[in-house]
Amino acid sequence: MIQVRNLIVEYPDGTKAVDSVGFSVGPGENVALIGANGAGKSSLVLALVGVLLPAQGEIHVGETVLHKKSLREIRSRVGLVFQNPDDQLFMPNIFEDVAFGPRSFGCDEEETTQRVRAALSKLGIEHLAERSPLKLSGGEKRLAAIATVLAMDPDYLLFDEPTAFLDPRARRNLIDILGELPQGKLIATHDLAFAGEMCSRVLLLERGEIVADAGIELLRDGVALERVGL
Repeated sequence: MIQVRNLIVEYPDGTKAVDSVGFSVGPGENVALIGANGAGKSSLVLALVGVLLPAQGEIHVGETVLHKKSLREIRSRVGLVFQNPDDQLFMPNIFEDVAFGPRSFGCDEEETTQRVRAALSKLGIEHLAERSPLKLSGGEKRLAAIATVLAMDPDYLLFDEPTAFLDPRARRNLIDILGELPQGKLIATHDLAFAGEMCSRVLLLERGEIVADAGIELLRDGVALERVGL
């Protein structure tokens, strides 16, 4: 389980991007994180893997507490898919992109190849292995970025606006694929219809604070959503 307790994340000027946040995500649970622009969704997601280090509070993944010395273990168990796939695809071809993580964590070439093939197969994109990321569509890039995370065999997946840049067909394909993945997921998104299809629970973030933790019926509460700018 991911457990977040009294988490505070501050910008260099002292502004609180995340303010006294607490919640949990259980194994296999799909949780949507929604809020207006500037609510702190991306900052919260980045803090969960130590890209932004908390100024206060605790993040637990199972029995492991996130701190500088545990980042390697945390990142092997919690995978982050960035909003822009180009932030994760920087090698000459997709095979090398997906292999980058396992190699960095000390896997030998045989295990690395097995992990790459398994990740690509799970997403149905084995045919992209030798393709340059520069030659892919938005939907293909999104799946390739997810594959780079799946190759690490994480327990949890974090997504920052996963339907950004996708056309309707690629969006539907993404929903179908993510629905088959067994990992627990925290999905930061403005796409409320996507959240309603993917998730069973919703965290509503306003100015860095969680103001509601509810079932997906919250997505139909026009008054609550309008109050926070959605």
